[in-house]
Amino acid sequence: MAIRVEAWGDYALFTRPEMKVERVSYDVMTPSAARGLIEAVYWHPGLRWHIDRIYVLNPIRFAGIRRNEVKSVVSVSNVRTVMSGGQKPLYIDRSADIQQRAAMVLKDVRYVIEAHFTLTDRASDADSPGKFQDIVKRRLESGKCYHTPYFGCREFPASFRRFAGGEPLTAYPGETKDLGYMLYDMDYSDPENITPTFFRAQLVNGVLDLRDCEVVR
Repeated sequence: MAIRVEAWGDYALFTRPEMKVERVSYDVMTPSAARGLIEAVYWHPGLRWHIDRIYVLNPIRFAGIRRNEVKSVVSVSNVRTVMSGGQKPLYIDRSADIQQRAAMVLKDVRYVIEAHFTLTDRASDADSPGKFQDIVKRRLESGKCYHTPYFGCREFPASFRRFAGGEPLTAYPGETKDLGYMLYDMDYSDPENITPTFFRAQLVNGVLDLRDCEVVR
């Protein structure tokens, strides 16, 4: 059974990976971002979330902003050295590494995410689809989450609630928009070689339908 979650916020940034310096957002929420938002509400090792549709309720609008970021990341080799008993820095000096970058973000976003879950081999005998369905609905209706959901970046928090109405009213009825190739998700099947996957995104009547999309690497 599908679960629908309405999510909205002032800003969103679903970064295009081909942009190397300045951040530029995709036109709509990516499937992986939608999955992450729902997992912030309820995650369990015994289930796996699958995003079916994303309804775009507000018109797509962009805004240019400037953000403070750090230009460095903690080296993986440093982490491995410390885990082996060595001495390497595991921090970033914000005062030395801070820099200002421009970003093209989405403004005044509102979506309805339609998703379903399947049980994994880590589900116990006491777990069942009905049990998880009831838990998710209660958490959505009471506003509970494990951490604050966000739209692409943590500084852009998302409000959420269970969508229990009829068919969502999108911002683009009767229109078809070709959004080009978009990030679908990350493939973690090989922990030593995590790879991104993409799909050709089309917004039809304001709906991004992900049920039978072709995923490529």
